[in-house]
Amino acid sequence: MKVIVVAILISSFLSLKTEAAPELLDSVSVIVDQGVVLESQITELVTVVKRNAMLNDQTLPSDRVLRTQAIEKLILDNLQMQMADRMGIQISDPQLEQTIANIAQGENMNITQFREKVAQEGVTYNTYREDIRKELILGEVRRANVRRRVYITEQEISNLVKLIDEQGEQQAEYNLGHILIEFPPEPTDEDIEKAKTRANKVIELLNSGSDFSRIATASSGGSRALEGGDMGWMNINSMPTLFAEAVQKKSKDDLIGPIRSGAGFHVLKVKGLRGIEIVEVTEVSSRHILIKPSVILSDDKAQKMLEKFREQILTGDADFAALAKEHSADPGSALKGGDLGWANPNVYVPEFRDTLGNLEVNEISAPVRSQHGWHLMQLIDKRVGDATEKRKEEKAHQLLFQRKFSEESDVWLREIRASAYIEVLVQQGA
Repeated sequence: MKVIVVAILISSFLSLKTEAAPELLDSVSVIVDQGVVLESQITELVTVVKRNAMLNDQTLPSDRVLRTQAIEKLILDNLQMQMADRMGIQISDPQLEQTIANIAQGENMNITQFREKVAQEGVTYNTYREDIRKELILGEVRRANVRRRVYITEQEISNLVKLIDEQGEQQAEYNLGHILIEFPPEPTDEDIEKAKTRANKVIELLNSGSDFSRIATASSGGSRALEGGDMGWMNINSMPTLFAEAVQKKSKDDLIGPIRSGAGFHVLKVKGLRGIEIVEVTEVSSRHILIKPSVILSDDKAQKMLEKFREQILTGDADFAALAKEHSADPGSALKGGDLGWANPNVYVPEFRDTLGNLEVNEISAPVRSQHGWHLMQLIDKRVGDATEKRKEEKAHQLLFQRKFSEESDVWLREIRASAYIEVLVQQGA
């Protein structure tokens, strides 16, 4: 069966013009279950990494090491995309465009300016769109498969709330660099000793002034190797427990490790430190009507349906609550006339949150598109309240979820990688 898949994929690149001169065809480099990784994909990813490294003045390891890292990433991406196909996970064009609009807004650009920026970076806009679509799909696959593996008890939340109380409202955040020197799942004493020796060598190189991101890309077996081991900013309570214990009382540029775990030896670098401040929460009371586009109901018709509802409500010919009960696709609020109750607006998706933020009390919005569909919203009221205790519990749950989700994501990726049929084909000159 896998041979057939490979043959079909290769044949798709054959020219239909038999009179044309022979051309160099793309080739299959890795067989991944029912899919393949093409040589062009590897080349493209390595090129992107090199381009980003040049823009960020980052030193990279050899092409051979980069190729190995790229292949591993593409294998994992391929496995997840196959899973997405089986699960029927898709990202529609309106969802995609909304996401890109949010990215552009985050960089204080309109879509035209953002497209120009993408082009200046040597990427076509269509390629960029499909890359974003792929990342969104991968995110949905991970959430669907990993979320159910995360279990948080009330006792864990209570314990963390106590810890937050002890630490005060000023919470430290760390920007960490990470290098993982792996050993096998059931290592021998020799495997452990070899990995420890390599980890100590990494520490030695870093202490002598070697670039952390270069060493991470060349040597790390972690999921962020191609990003130079950059784990981004994390609250101490959202880190893996092993890291959280190790970074306490550390300063900027401190090296930590090697720290042993079940996966290998970890080397950390504190790249930055900052504090966060908890402020008063502004809550909003709102309601909405959600219309989800479908095969039967086009995106355009869904929008026009809500425009008609808005007109009817404003003229007094219809009642918002009655329309929500009859038409809204949000089962949690429809029976309550669309009422969402009091909530921190930050819990909503960006399009919903931002629209509410621009409404006056009792004002009804124009139809707004989000990843969930089309919304008609009304701001009922707003208030500034003392939600300290509730905020602590929400924050504790969020931090615990982030920590466990991150840990379980890595485990899940290793599991699907280990259970898959992977065959790396030898390429000429590789």
